[in-house]
Amino acid sequence: MSRNSRLALIVLSIFIIFGCTKQFETTTVKQKVNYQEDLYVLLALDSEHQKQYGNSYEYYKRLYQLTPSLDYMVKMISYSYKLKKFEEMLILSKEALEKFPTKKEYFLKQTIIANLGLKKVNIALERSLDLLKEFNTANNYAIVANTYYALGDYKNSLKYYESSYALNQNENTLVKLTTVLYSYLNQKDVALAYLETYLQTKGCSAKVCDKLMLIYQEQGNIDGMLSILNKMYTKYSQTKALKKTALMIQNIIVSLLEKKDIKEAIKYLEKNKINQVKLLNFYEKDGQIKKALKLTRELYKKTRNPELLGRIAMFQFESAKNKKKVMKHVIANFELALSSGINNASYQNYYGYLLIDFEINVKKGVNLVKAALKTAPTNLAYLDSLAWGYYKMGKCDDALEVMSSIILKTGLNDKEIKSHWDKIKNCKKTKKNIRGKKKK
Repeated sequence: MSRNSRLALIVLSIFIIFGCTKQFETTTVKQKVNYQEDLYVLLALDSEHQKQYGNSYEYYKRLYQLTPSLDYMVKMISYSYKLKKFEEMLILSKEALEKFPTKKEYFLKQTIIANLGLKKVNIALERSLDLLKEFNTANNYAIVANTYYALGDYKNSLKYYESSYALNQNENTLVKLTTVLYSYLNQKDVALAYLETYLQTKGCSAKVCDKLMLIYQEQGNIDGMLSILNKMYTKYSQTKALKKTALMIQNIIVSLLEKKDIKEAIKYLEKNKINQVKLLNFYEKDGQIKKALKLTRELYKKTRNPELLGRIAMFQFESAKNKKKVMKHVIANFELALSSGINNASYQNYYGYLLIDFEINVKKGVNLVKAALKTAPTNLAYLDSLAWGYYKMGKCDDALEVMSSIILKTGLNDKEIKSHWDKIKNCKKTKKNIRGKKKK
């Protein structure tokens, strides 16, 4: 309902109550009270809808003065709590205990909440023990436990949480119980046993599984996290509205599997047929180049994305036993990829190095490597390609200068860098031979 509609309704009510003077003059006192009560009910409901709790409280207070009913008292106490008027809440709750004895349990609870709000925890504890003595329920055991918890008395808090949980197996109580065990009494194994037993007998409720996930995460227990996530995925994937959540869970599962064992992550992606791009990256990372090549070709057929041609070229070259035999196709794919307008430093360096190393077109190769270095000027692999290009061109001083800067940062642990260094440092001695070989 719009604001104008609400105002119109209230004005109409006022008109009905007070608009007709002749009728108003003949109205009895009892009828006047009823009209006023109806009006305040409308105002109270409107303020509730607008979440104007201060107004709601005042309207219910007036209503209670007109008609001291249980419902209006409950509303007043509720809004005094929302407004954090704990002193008022306590006064009202004590009054209610006298006027509505049939609801003693409910109003005793309100006095406990009010005392806790006023930081009178010891009084709240006394009231909660009185409550439990008279009304022996699982919820009231939990109230006593909460009060002990507020006092920092975790041993007694645990005792009452356990009694409450034994009666109703409530997940909220379990979470609090295990928090005390795990975080305050250092009984981590007992806390886990409680949670895992609940999981096995009652399933993966949101609160229990969230609690378990936090514990497993803190402990670095990847298998535990995976177990919870798989249960959550099974639950959420069955509801259409939660499909996106289920997909997010799958992505987290993949990330955890990658940390644990990349081969398991690959199997999971292959089985569930999700995130083909990530699967491709995993193939490459794990050295499964033939699978990477096959998948990249499939992706290219679907998308016609020219950037994939560069990856096809790289995988085709790396998986080939006879490199020279596939070189024509490799070059063609690199040319198509780079001519499409993409600026991919990795492709530029890779293709450039092939042109240099196989002496297909050293000058073009060096230019490609230089283009890659504009994007990543400190990349040591690219600098190594440049040094190797200079060496192949017979530019010994330039090659030595670039290679020396690399050695200072990395040393000679890398076999390829060491091989290049050994040749480049003797470059001047063999310079003439290299040039002579090129002329032939």
